Amino acid sequence: MVVSGAISDDGIADESRRNFLLIATAATGTTGLAFAAAPFIASWTPSERTRALGAPTEFNLAKLEPGALAQTMWRKQPIYIVRRTPAMVASLASHDRRLKDPRSLSSEQPAYAANSARSRNPEYLVLIGTCTHLGCLPKARFETARADLGADWPGGFACPCHGSRFDLAGRVFEGSPASVNLRVPPYSFADAHKLIIGIDEQTGAA
Repeated sequence: MVVSGAISDDGIADESRRNFLLIATAATGTTGLAFAAAPFIASWTPSERTRALGAPTEFNLAKLEPGALAQTMWRKQPIYIVRRTPAMVASLASHDRRLKDPRSLSSEQPAYAANSARSRNPEYLVLIGTCTHLGCLPKARFETARADLGADWPGGFACPCHGSRFDLAGRVFEGSPASVNLRVPPYSFADAHKLIIGIDEQTGAA
């Protein structure tokens, strides 16, 4: 006989089993949620190559006028961004015979920049702004036929240290101490006005 208000041993056991089942179910659900969320969270994680390359740099292209040069930094390196005019782009085909590596076969750039414009979009040129000779910073010399560079100068960059010259795609002219073209970093466009330096299809998402 059970005294009123008391709980039998069987009742205590049932209560313990119910508590155990509730805890086990909650733990299983939490574990399942963690596994389900793992691929989603992983998509936020930078790839190993992105981490090795350093944090990406964003640049607002809307403030860059046609024909102008802007400079930013990525991995402690100067980055040149040029918004080329149609005339600048057209000039690139006029002097291949004067270049050391007109097709960029021996130069460093992502596959999508291995073209005459050395860019994803001919309007925008993105370069690492250090001379490939000894690392000086080439100066923008976009005016054609400059007195100091000759009547046949098509516009481009001139290094003040040892005289290397590059065209408006960063391709090096014959007679320059630099042996290869200016380097092109990995980059992508987030939208029409947002350039991201340091991220592309190979480096993965940041």
